Amino acid sequence: MHPFAGWFGNRRSSGVRAARWVVIDCETSGLDPARDRLLSVGAVSVRAGRIEAGPGYGAVLRQQSPSDAANILIHGIGGEAQALGLAARQALEGLGAFLGDSVPVAFHAPFDAQVLHRAMKAVKLESPRRWLDLARVAPALFPKSPSSRTVPRALDDWLEKFEIECDARHDALGDAYATAQLLLVLLAEAERQGAGTVDEVLRLERSGRWLPGAG
Repeated sequence: MHPFAGWFGNRRSSGVRAARWVVIDCETSGLDPARDRLLSVGAVSVRAGRIEAGPGYGAVLRQQSPSDAANILIHGIGGEAQALGLAARQALEGLGAFLGDSVPVAFHAPFDAQVLHRAMKAVKLESPRRWLDLARVAPALFPKSPSSRTVPRALDDWLEKFEIECDARHDALGDAYATAQLLLVLLAEAERQGAGTVDEVLRLERSGRWLPGAG
């Protein structure tokens, strides 16, 4: 069994507060997850209704050539930093050790999942199979209200809605920390609405809405 398989089979019935959730954010050389390179990754752990103490996990992956100037302006990882990053296998093994058998979480998780799958496959490492996507969970828990014209869609919109500050936007670890704060808001609301286990939160994500007692 690879290190990411255990939690889904064995821990999905765990309570929301008993589970360990790890929020992951990837910075890439572009917006195409099927082609662009993974430049850096950040991860923050959440358990028992709080962000766990400690620095989280962050790594810049070594690149043979830097991403283009327009891309660097977004994430701030310059050419020298890219050239001096960790070897991909070392960086991704570190991420795997930090994640362990926790529940991986991201905002627009399919993007991060595909980027990581490609990067980890290239160095013969297994990648997480099942993620929690907060871009689907958030509108399921907080649908459009009569006073709102639309449901927030972007991460920045949800951070603004809940007054979550992110001083290091488009830094992988900074984004992971801000997204972890959003996760805390969403898990608290999920519990309030009756979704008290990992499995129920995952079911909520799949269905796009919370139906108490639904199978």
